[in-house]
Amino acid sequence: MEHTAPSPPLAAQVDHLVVVAASLEQGVQWCERVLGITPGPGGEHGLMGTHNRLFTVASPAFPRAYFEIIAVNPGTPNPRVAPARRWYDLDDRELQLRLAKTGPQLAHFVASTPRVSAAVRALARLGLDRGEVLEVSRMTPQGPLAWKITVREDGQRLFYGALPTLIQWGDAHPADGMAPSGVTLQSLHASHPRPDALRGGYEALGLAGVGLAEGPPNLIATLQTPRGLVTLESKGV
Repeated sequence: MEHTAPSPPLAAQVDHLVVVAASLEQGVQWCERVLGITPGPGGEHGLMGTHNRLFTVASPAFPRAYFEIIAVNPGTPNPRVAPARRWYDLDDRELQLRLAKTGPQLAHFVASTPRVSAAVRALARLGLDRGEVLEVSRMTPQGPLAWKITVREDGQRLFYGALPTLIQWGDAHPADGMAPSGVTLQSLHASHPRPDALRGGYEALGLAGVGLAEGPPNLIATLQTPRGLVTLESKGV
């Protein structure tokens, strides 16, 4: 009898935290005030009509993690064909009203995997639709940066941001060219009223390093910063 070799594990790991802002300028000001640093350069995402600023938060527990502050790029319409929406719920009116009222907010995290299409299928077997896999790229001072990322047509994050968007990087990773920022990620936890369903997703992805408990929807990231230990929470954004 012929035996099929088992597939390699998906081995997902925390890739980056996502803080959403009403404008990128507000995001930068928030970062300076709350974390005590000015974020590094980022870029524009023509596919989504967004732009960002980035900095590394790598630590022994999260060796390649970085931090993304992202906002809608003003004057740039969403170029994806309707009814598609921007990633990370950035077209959600309630979210935008909250950002305008209370300021930038931790909203999501992205997990990297060496086999993003297989990861999407693993979630689909659990009834979790992580979305289609898009090929995205942008130019950086170090050269082109290319990746594959999951995006739902409705732009939803799922589980109030606690089920990660999935990413598979090409030859380069953005953290490779980042200088130390003075901020490091110490821990990441999620809570949700249905933790078993979320835990099943984490297990299907082979995701390690993210704590999970039953409770109101929340993401909790603890960072060591020039301002001391800072805890960011999404609280059901």
